[in-house]
This record gives sequence, C-alpha cells and structure tokens, in this order.
Amino acid sequence: MHWFLASLLLVGSLAHSLPAAQSPIRYAQNFEIEDFTTHQLVTVRNTFRNSEQVYRYALVPPDQHPPELADNIQVVHTPVARVVAMETVDIGYLDALGQLDVLVGVATADYISNPQVRQALNDGQIQAIQSGQALDVERLLQLQPDLILTSTIGDPAFDLPARLARTGLPALVSASYMEQHPLARAEWIKFVAAFIGQGERADEVFEQVEARYLELIQLTEGVETRPTVLCGAPYSGVWHVPGGQSYTAQHIKDAGGDYLWRENPQQGGVPLDIERVFLRAARADFWINPSGYRSMQALLSADGRFARFQPARAGTVYNSTRQVSPGGGNAIWESGIVHPEDVLADLIHIFHPELLPQHQLIYYEQLQ
Repeated sequence: MHWFLASLLLVGSLAHSLPAAQSPIRYAQNFEIEDFTTHQLVTVRNTFRNSEQVYRYALVPPDQHPPELADNIQVVHTPVARVVAMETVDIGYLDALGQLDVLVGVATADYISNPQVRQALNDGQIQAIQSGQALDVERLLQLQPDLILTSTIGDPAFDLPARLARTGLPALVSASYMEQHPLARAEWIKFVAAFIGQGERADEVFEQVEARYLELIQLTEGVETRPTVLCGAPYSGVWHVPGGQSYTAQHIKDAGGDYLWRENPQQGGVPLDIERVFLRAARADFWINPSGYRSMQALLSADGRFARFQPARAGTVYNSTRQVSPGGGNAIWESGIVHPEDVLADLIHIFHPELLPQHQLIYYEQLQ
C-alpha cells in the first residue's frame, strides 16, 4: 500500500511539472510531439531532401532526472531560458509567442527584419554569433545557451549542426522549410513553443491563423477565372521556378491563381533557362517574387529579355519586398511564415482585387 501511494505521488508530481499537452499536429509532416508521464518526446524527420535521419528530443522538467532513453535521444531540460536562433524564421515564431526575451544570440544579423531584435543587437542585449559561414564559437560558448535552433540542408560545406555539436551545446535541428503547405510551416510554432513552455499560447496563435486562412480559401474556391502566374527570376543564368508541390505553389493555388508549373511533381526549385521559361510564361497574367528586385528599372536592367514577358509590359509584376530591412532581411521569412494568412490575403488582393477590395498589402508591392 505504501508503495502504491508513493507511486501515485510520484506520477502526480511529474504530471504537475510537465507542460500541458499541446493540440494534435494537423498540417506539419516533419515533426511530432508525444506526451509521456516523465517527459515529452519530440521527433523531427525529413530535415533535407531525401534525408533518412531522424532526430529525437526528450523534454524533461529541470527538477527531474531524465528517464531511461535510447542513446539517440537528446535530453533537453525545459522550459529553456536562453536561446540562440540560427534561422530568422525562428525569430518569427518567438515573436508570435511573445518570447523574444529568451533570445541571447542570432546568426546572420544583417538579414533580421524584426525591429525589436535589431534594436537589441544594437544595444548588445543579443549577440551576433555568425558572419557569413564564419561561426564565432568562442562567443557562442560564452553565451552558454540552453538551446540552439538550427536546420540542415545536407551539405557539409554549409551545414552548422555538426560544428555546433562539437561545442557540446544543445543544438536542435528543425525542418519547417521542408513543409509543403503554408499552414504546415506555420504549425512549427508548436515545435518551438514546446521547448520554452508556451504550448497553450502556440495553440491559440495557430488556431487563429488557421481559421483566417481557411476563411480566405473559401473566397477563392468559386472563382470563375484563375489568372496564370509566373514566379521567381534567374540567378547566374538559371531560373529556379518553384516545383508544383512547393510551399509557393500551394499559396498561389489557395489565392485563386493558376501556377504555370503546378503539374511539376517537385517540391524544391526546378532549374530552367530563361528561354524555356519564356516559352511557357511569356503571356502570364502575373509575375511574382522576381528575386530581390524592387523596381521595373532594376528588373529590366538585369536582363533586357524580361521586357518580353507580358506582366513586365502590363505592370503586373509584384514582389514580396515591402518589408525589407536595410541589410536585406525580409519580414515575409519571419512573421510571414507564422502568418501565412496575411501572405494569402496579399496574393488574393493581387490576383482577385474584387474579393478583398479594402485589403492593404502587407508583404507585397507592385514594381513601378
């Protein structure tokens, strides 16, 4: 009897120290969260194309000893209080959770658009720990973060996880960029929230995002005409158009557009030369996301052949550059990932202005 009561007390104590269970993952395909009496288990997969590696993290309260776990499971004591973000998208998640104060370090500081984080960098409250491919290991060790948020593309020349592992600091690999649906990428807010004890807040944010996104989709479901859409611009002579199974293709479809490469089965970019793109897209109705160009003069100066595309002549070229920081950071890759409903509203207003006549563009601008 004494043993039974002690067991009940132990289980009760663990239950109270663990964070509340989060809502089920509905859209994201590359992570899951499982609840156990002693810990939460977070699993991450598909971290880059054709990757078979799986990452597992056991989230254990700080006052509890880790349970017996498999050797390939990394223990993280949560909630963490000091975070380094190697990707700007994680700044978007932390901001939406109201948890920017946990940031102590960031990579590629010039590409951050969040004004609060930029100010904290200027004030020295947040440290820049990477410039280009040069990782400041000494500064990183001085910061002693509880967690480093990063990702991998499967290229040892550019990937950081291996270098971070050598520091002995806890590095967490995510795969949000590999998701195909805008709501799936937004749902990764639950992943970040699990490590900082903000699961309930993440559920609240995502439910609002999902509700508005689905509401907007209903506006475009019955459109009679879907304008054709060209996307991207060439770099070093190669035009990587988004594959038909990509995040961008899904956004265009949901906004009532007809993406010209919608039937392509790829998720990533499809390399093409400009002439092949011209053959299919010369008479497109809209051209969006033409690299970093913010004016028609800059776009046409880069390659005079762009003037042959109908959108260049008709003035229907739009880019997601309305919120670009002086260093080149773009809010669409921070807050826009967390709030795909705002990106969707922009695209609907561009393709079908009659459906959202009062909408003011948030991320996109028309090139003049």
